[in-house]
Amino acid sequence: MHALLKAEDLSKNFNGLTALSGLNLSIAEGEIFCLLGANGAGKTTTINLFLGFLTPSGGTAFVDGCNVADAPEDARKRLAYIPENVALYPTLSGIENLEFFDSLAGERTPREALLDILAEAGLDRDAAERKAGAYSKGMRQKVGIAIALAKKARVLLLDEPLSGLDPAAANGFCALLKKLQADGCAVLMATHDVFRAKEVGSRIGIMKSGQLVDILDADTLDAGEIERVYLAHMHGETGQAA
Repeated sequence: MHALLKAEDLSKNFNGLTALSGLNLSIAEGEIFCLLGANGAGKTTTINLFLGFLTPSGGTAFVDGCNVADAPEDARKRLAYIPENVALYPTLSGIENLEFFDSLAGERTPREALLDILAEAGLDRDAAERKAGAYSKGMRQKVGIAIALAKKARVLLLDEPLSGLDPAAANGFCALLKKLQADGCAVLMATHDVFRAKEVGSRIGIMKSGQLVDILDADTLDAGEIERVYLAHMHGETGQAA
């Protein structure tokens, strides 16, 4: 299958400190790749390099074949990004926020079609017409998904999107990720949640000290086994396997 996200020997140093070291990773269309790791392991640095927010110290990041460092704006057109806390304009309604971000992407999608997209993302019409300042985190995440759907992004980058969500909201979010996967999107999600990574992930990568130290097949291990492997790496009980 075609790789929509690819890192080749990707590295990033900050003031002599290595945040990411020689990452080699390929994520195909229709694949959800979950990155597990402690704070400072390199997960967010990886995402920011794919976004073009950081310049690599070495190696190359590609989004759908586009070299991010050479053409960051072109690369960003092919992806959508959902951070831990989706920032919306609080005085605008959900639909007005979506209309604004749709216009930034150079689209002019009719309002009714955008309302349908919000509904597909799990936000009903009544909620879509309310001011975003009153939204829960789960509702803001749904608008973030709707922005990705409206943009028809082939790549989705997620940085701790499940943090702080209640179980019902997390279930709904994971169901939406599965739908995007079925539609052929490539998803890279940084998370601390082993059990949700098992639930939605095709493969699970474990990061430690800026290195991808293991890649696990989510279909062949249960959540308890994944957690044991993860903790073994964190405690230094196993060598590198990637």
